[in-house]
Amino acid sequence: MKFGVVIFPGSNCDHDLIDVLEKVSGNPVEELWHKDTDLKSCTHIFIPGGFSYGDYLRSGAIAKLSPVMESVVEHAENGGFVLGICNGFQILCESGLLPGALLRNENQLFVCDNVYLKCENDQTAISNHLNTTTAYKIPIAHAEGRYYADSETLQKLNANCQVIFRYCNENAEVRPEDNPNGSKENIAGIANEGFNVFGMMPHPERAASADLFNQDGLAFFQALLEENSLA
Repeated sequence: MKFGVVIFPGSNCDHDLIDVLEKVSGNPVEELWHKDTDLKSCTHIFIPGGFSYGDYLRSGAIAKLSPVMESVVEHAENGGFVLGICNGFQILCESGLLPGALLRNENQLFVCDNVYLKCENDQTAISNHLNTTTAYKIPIAHAEGRYYADSETLQKLNANCQVIFRYCNENAEVRPEDNPNGSKENIAGIANEGFNVFGMMPHPERAASADLFNQDGLAFFQALLEENSLA
């Protein structure tokens, strides 16, 4: 197992993510520059949050054209693990690795807050250390985090258990009033059909340290060390 974090111009959560991955795994993490195509034998690829290319055109639209994404797409299509967080989720949707799109927040404002997540599927590579009855307190920080997909796609996601996280309250109840951005069905994170590509808007790497008085995010990364979650 070898972790790699893709870095674009405008990435601002890359080193937060690298720090957590190194602490959890005990091994160095490769930095993968957007102009390169070599994934340096990494088995697990992470695309961090931020504002790749300044979010020009729309979030993730330019990043998907970066040379490194050709290699990431090939890696994913061959069954390799990929996780996109926030801007990373947007990039994966733009690249066609995940269905749907991330639209402007319903209130048309940038939202930065702590929210609660409910795990809907605890049998995946990023959720096998979670349970479906706990509310996990995880930060969000985005202006385009409203997940959208048509009714047919939503039906398919639900039928295949590809919805991994939904926004909820502190009691793990999924309610419209606890939706911070207007996402369809309170969706906060999904997987592809092969369950090797994941995207989520909340930032677990920002909730993985005692120094931040919140370690709810640690379990998302500890899950990757389980033998049955290896790509």
